Amino acid sequence: MLTHPFRLTPEYRDYVWGGARLRPEIVPTAEAWIVYEKDLVASGPYAGRTLADLATEFGVDLLGRRAVSQTGMRFPVLVKILDCAAWLSLQVHPNDEQAVALEGPGFFGKTEAWQVLEAAPEAKLIAGMKPKVSAEGLADAIRNGTILDLVQMLEVRAGETIFMSPGMIHALGPGLLIYEIQQTSDLTYRVYDWGRPQSETRKLHLDKALAVSRPEAAGEVLPAPVLADGETRVLSQCQYFNLELVFSREKSVSLNTQGESFHALTLIEGQAKVIVGDESQSLQRLETILIPAACGAYQIEPVGGCRVLKAGV
Repeated sequence: MLTHPFRLTPEYRDYVWGGARLRPEIVPTAEAWIVYEKDLVASGPYAGRTLADLATEFGVDLLGRRAVSQTGMRFPVLVKILDCAAWLSLQVHPNDEQAVALEGPGFFGKTEAWQVLEAAPEAKLIAGMKPKVSAEGLADAIRNGTILDLVQMLEVRAGETIFMSPGMIHALGPGLLIYEIQQTSDLTYRVYDWGRPQSETRKLHLDKALAVSRPEAAGEVLPAPVLADGETRVLSQCQYFNLELVFSREKSVSLNTQGESFHALTLIEGQAKVIVGDESQSLQRLETILIPAACGAYQIEPVGGCRVLKAGV
């Protein structure tokens, strides 16, 4: 039985729009894939093995009953941190049925949510279309490159949350540091890329984008919650994932996987200790620890106060 928490070694992506906050020694670094099925376990008896390996071997003990019922032995989510120094491409993702139809068996759609960790003054993102855009108008704008005339551009601040459904055209803007949770999928159809030249690794996917885009889809920015000491609050929830914020100034916070789902804990402010049984591990800002579903009860102890994002299924 897998009853010990462990850390993962993130994979990084060095896309053109990345910044200097994730790896100051390697610029640009755009994304850290902090909970990903191909990440390697960083320490302990399973060091050097992938998260996917452990999911296959331990199944419900790692993933939890709820996760196994949805995606079998596949690790069900992908968690990233994105450092946006320039606009990301306007893009859209398929749902599960569209993913299979367009890419083949074994592919999942991509439902996701963003939590804003840092935002420069007047930082913006794009989340869907303006009201009353027709399917024909959207298709014409995608084909002729005038999509920016139709998009809904929103200003965001640290602590806010945005849920992104499949079919919603979206993009992150410069000055944002974003925590993203999504299905275990990286299917992305680019609609517009700000005049950047296309290459083998940065192509537009207009036909597939047209097949999955929904003109009525528009995102809503949810305000940063105000929490009492020791409180936990759901930020975003759907059939594929659950994202909660844990806040503690002084109180110990007791949590329990109940065998239903793993908990992926990412510290976003302050310092904390995570205590599972007689084992204690410290967390610094932007560090992540994975609590297997079989661990059951555990505690988060603040060290001078903390905010922790808890991801699961």
